[in-house]
Amino acid sequence: MSTQYGSTGPQVDIGSHWLLRIVAAIIDSIPWVIVVYIITWALFWGRWDFWIWAGWLAWGSWLIWMLLWGIISVIYFTVIEASSWQASLGKRLMGLQVQMLNGGKAPFGKTFMRNLSKIFWPILLIDWIIGIATPGPDPRQRYFDRIAGTTVVSVKQVFGAAAPPPPPPPPP
Repeated sequence: MSTQYGSTGPQVDIGSHWLLRIVAAIIDSIPWVIVVYIITWALFWGRWDFWIWAGWLAWGSWLIWMLLWGIISVIYFTVIEASSWQASLGKRLMGLQVQMLNGGKAPFGKTFMRNLSKIFWPILLIDWIIGIATPGPDPRQRYFDRIAGTTVVSVKQVFGAAAPPPPPPPPP
C-alpha cells in the first residue's frame, strides 16, 4: 500500500515507514542507555553504602533507572523535535521528521504531548501497538501522535538509489 499522506514527503509504504521508525527508535536508545547507566552508577551503585541497602533497595534502583530514562527521553525528544531539526538523531538518520497533520512545524507543547508515552516503556509499547493496529486519521501516527495532532513523515529516501541526475541542457 503506497499512499501519499499530507503535503510533504515522498510516497511511502506504511510497513516500511513503521520499520524506519523502529530502527530510528533503536538508534535513539543507544546513547540514552549509556547516559542513564552512568547517572545511575554515580547516584547509587558507585556508593559504598548502596551495597549495605542492596538487599531491599536493588529493585528500587531499577525503578529509579527507568524513571530517569523516561524523564531524560521526554525532555530530549520534546526539545529536539520542536527545534529546527524536527527530528531526533535516529529519525534524522532514517529520513523522518515530526510535523503537524497540516504539514507545519510541531510546536513545543505538541511535541511534549506526543512524547509523554516515553516516560515508561510499557506505555510506549501500548502507544506503538495502538498506533500500528488501529486506523487513525493518518496511518503513520502512534496513539499519542493522534492526541497531539502530529505525525512522522518521510522527508528523504533512505535506502534507495540516489535520484538520477537532471538531463543535460540542450545544445545551443
